[in-house]
Amino acid sequence: MARREVPEVNAGSMADIAFLLLIFFLVTTTIEKDSGIARTLPPIDDTQEDVNIRKRNLLIINVNKDDQLLVNEEPMALEDLRQAAIDFIDNGGAPQGTADYCDFCRGLRDPKSSDNPDKAIISLQNDRLTSYKMYIAVQNELVAAYNELRNRESQRLYGWNFTDVKNAILEGNYRGNVELAEERLKEIQKMIPQKLSEADTN
Repeated sequence: MARREVPEVNAGSMADIAFLLLIFFLVTTTIEKDSGIARTLPPIDDTQEDVNIRKRNLLIINVNKDDQLLVNEEPMALEDLRQAAIDFIDNGGAPQGTADYCDFCRGLRDPKSSDNPDKAIISLQNDRLTSYKMYIAVQNELVAAYNELRNRESQRLYGWNFTDVKNAILEGNYRGNVELAEERLKEIQKMIPQKLSEADTN
């Protein structure tokens, strides 16, 4: 009996199909972006001096391993943190007529809280087991507090939002005098400097 020859399969197009599938998966797959925090580290300072910070000018935020917040040793919900930070930064507790007096602050002017935005320091202390999600959420609330105050002052002085103009300049979409806008952004940042510390303040 004659042996039947098995017909050969033309595998020439298989490489093309595999290549097309590879391209399809590369185009349709979404790559998850890691969330991060934009921070500029301060320059190295060889002359270390002991800085005396008045207790009233320090807002201490602790996040424990269970992602619970303590603000100046009082429990607080994450959704209340932004307003607490705004109240602290914008307090303006320095007496009128003194060098530290804040004429644009709209806070309660509580003498037991911060003197002015330049003196107000927020110290963030995290447990090693704090989740990264909670760490980011706390940072976002604190940065949002600074941005809210900066937007308020830039609206009062120049009629535009600090964050909108800053983002437009960074993206190259700003229509106007960029140099003047950058100078005004620096003025607002000088009025309300972002003083977030993660160092041990004890």
